[in-house]
Amino acid sequence: MSDVQPDKKPAEDSNDSRIIPRVIEEEMKKAYLDYAMSVIVGRALPDVKDGLKPVHRRILFAMNEMGMHHNKPFKKSARIVGEVLGKYHPHGDTAVYDSLVRMAQEFSLRYPLIDGQGNFGSIDGDNAAAMRYTEARLTKIAEELLVDIDKETVDFQPNFDGSLQEPIVLPAKIPNLLINGSSGIAVGMATNIPPHNAGEIIDGVIAVIDNPESTVDQIMHHVKGPDFPTFGSISRQELREAYQTGKGKITIKAKAEIEAKKDRERIIITEIPYQVNKSMLVEEIAEQVKSKTIQGISDIRDESNREGIRVVIELKKDAASQVVLNQLMTYTRLTTTFGVIMLALVDNQPQLLNLKQMMEHFIKHREVVVRRRSEFELRKAQERCHILDGLLIALKHIDEIVQKIKKSKDTEVAKNMLIADYELTEMQAKAILDMKLQRLSSLEQEKLRQEHKELLDRIAWLKDLLGSAQKILQIIKEELLELKKGYADARRTRIEIGDGEEVITEDLIKQEEVMVTISHNGYMKRIPVEVYKQQGRGGKGVIGAGTQEEDFMEDVFVASTHDSILFFSNKGQVYWKKVYDIPEGSRQARGKAIVNLVELEKDEKITAYIAVKEFKEGLYLFLATKKGIVKKTDLSAYGRPRQGGIRAISLGELDDLVNALLTDGKKQILLATKKGNAVKFNEEDCRPIGRTGQGVIGIRLEEGDEVIGAILADDTKAVLTVTENGYGKRSDIAEYRLIGRGGKGVINIQCSERNGDVVAVDSVTDEDEVMMISQSGIVIRMPCKGISIIGRNTQGVRLMKLDEKDKVVSATKIAREE
Repeated sequence: MSDVQPDKKPAEDSNDSRIIPRVIEEEMKKAYLDYAMSVIVGRALPDVKDGLKPVHRRILFAMNEMGMHHNKPFKKSARIVGEVLGKYHPHGDTAVYDSLVRMAQEFSLRYPLIDGQGNFGSIDGDNAAAMRYTEARLTKIAEELLVDIDKETVDFQPNFDGSLQEPIVLPAKIPNLLINGSSGIAVGMATNIPPHNAGEIIDGVIAVIDNPESTVDQIMHHVKGPDFPTFGSISRQELREAYQTGKGKITIKAKAEIEAKKDRERIIITEIPYQVNKSMLVEEIAEQVKSKTIQGISDIRDESNREGIRVVIELKKDAASQVVLNQLMTYTRLTTTFGVIMLALVDNQPQLLNLKQMMEHFIKHREVVVRRRSEFELRKAQERCHILDGLLIALKHIDEIVQKIKKSKDTEVAKNMLIADYELTEMQAKAILDMKLQRLSSLEQEKLRQEHKELLDRIAWLKDLLGSAQKILQIIKEELLELKKGYADARRTRIEIGDGEEVITEDLIKQEEVMVTISHNGYMKRIPVEVYKQQGRGGKGVIGAGTQEEDFMEDVFVASTHDSILFFSNKGQVYWKKVYDIPEGSRQARGKAIVNLVELEKDEKITAYIAVKEFKEGLYLFLATKKGIVKKTDLSAYGRPRQGGIRAISLGELDDLVNALLTDGKKQILLATKKGNAVKFNEEDCRPIGRTGQGVIGIRLEEGDEVIGAILADDTKAVLTVTENGYGKRSDIAEYRLIGRGGKGVINIQCSERNGDVVAVDSVTDEDEVMMISQSGIVIRMPCKGISIIGRNTQGVRLMKLDEKDKVVSATKIAREE
């Protein structure tokens, strides 16, 4: 190298070559950096705008150009691969086909972009069939990434040989990077972005549009966490760091349940962590059993099918199922970690982004797309409007124009005549000469004028849109809401807090009507309403709960899983709980002790319950006690009780709370007693008082009598009264005269030896149903229209047949489902 003279003209040789000196270290550094950037930009990292790597973008673009939309026939994968290779991506057919296959796998992408037909591999690690055997087309959601690509919304670049143009990025109407995630290893860096639920991400993006100052914590109110296609559960505590910094670790757990079978138990696995090979997982469990790391397993079977995953692990007779399950979670890939690295290309530069930054870049991209689309549509509308202006001028002078055209020597002369005589442009003149004679009919002329008017309106709207950044954001928001209607689905991955308890978030809880049951000894559960079969009056019913001799069912009510339950105790305390906090059980299950749900004091028990949808102004809680005391308090005073409860009413000696009603402060109230009396009065007779107040007299009681219930007195309904011996009746509420608060009332039902004392009253219509529960746990459900309507001062009819010594302890109205 020392002999080279770079400043001298080199000697000519047969190859006319020139030697250029380079320091080898610098040459290697430059070459390696070029290679690294080529891998980073051209292969391994997704673009933050459309969430795609070049190979995926080229596949989708090529399929769109081939017209392979979701509603068109499938085409061979080999044909697609050939198209992509020949026009856009000359890097080997295996790379292209493997990318196409992954975009079609439901266990790889949360929202697959390719609709595949044939064998596209399995969660067991099976390879896809050869490309000559499989067929594919775009999914509908993939087409949302390509919408408006023909309207100059994105920049194009020459393909590898300069013969064609390909998009640098897709318009991407939906935030694909976050909903489908991405993974890739570049040179010196890697990306691993988890998939998310489309509905949650769209809500998060809209929140950022509405409030650009939103924090990551505020966005996380909408984006609960990653949503993997293979379900599983993740820890809530680990998410904040990943979303705040762009890097973090998420623990994914399988779903495994213990199932009892005769004299032994078994573990059923129905969900596995994301990117875990199921067949290898089964082999791993077998190896751990063989090495005795996990003990107590007698057999492992993979019973998975098209319906889903099902791996059955049979346990030995003396095995502790929970211990074995914990060992499986600890020593196998039933528990894995997902390392979050939210790295993406921002203007061809790799950047680590947090959750909000990713959403902001998507919004900026969509702003550019919508603006460029609007400019394109405005230009096309103005061009068409310009043509129509010329056509309308021609129609106005059609007779003389026709004569002049007929006299013209040729088309060029006619065109020049139109331009000169009518001040038209060359484009307008050409359009007039090209106009068909059929456009001269009056109907066609009217269509032209209507089109011209609509175009003027469209042009005005587009100009207004382009002049307002806020209106462009509103368009983006409206398009996202439309996408949410089409693609938002239920979350698959459950979110847990540190101790494994499912996080309390209504977005993850299905809203449905459930039956909440409470036993005399304080056991509680919720059951789907459909469990109880409807029976006619006088039926024997079905077993409602597995009760012990000293316990029996005491109360039942219907509520939505999203409602709040206010628990009122005999000591005048109130406790607050969501219905979905109450454990679900079978019809025969005992339930969970209320003392494990709310913190009750010694000798304290829950005596009244009310379901509340929201604690808003203008609503009141009306409370009634056993001694006839009533009280009205604003509902908002009960909105957020402390964990140990708050005071609902100050009770006198030996008094208990019997009922709580939700009112608007202007209702009529009916109080009914155990000995068959009732009083009806205006709620306005009770002025609102504070939460800890004692109340006022609602009814004056005879010796040995007590209030059994309080209802809203609607004269269009009837009072349903049920006695302990299984008798009851309906009486029109209008029959009960309105008197002042504090009176003794009138007879509601004859409490004879046949009837016994009153156990329940409620206001009902023909459309309602009633659930009756006996001391022995027998439940019967019947329509109220099957119960006779008779006068107040009567005994009623038999509603429920009881065994000897059995008594009715509760009767509750059930609203018929819509």
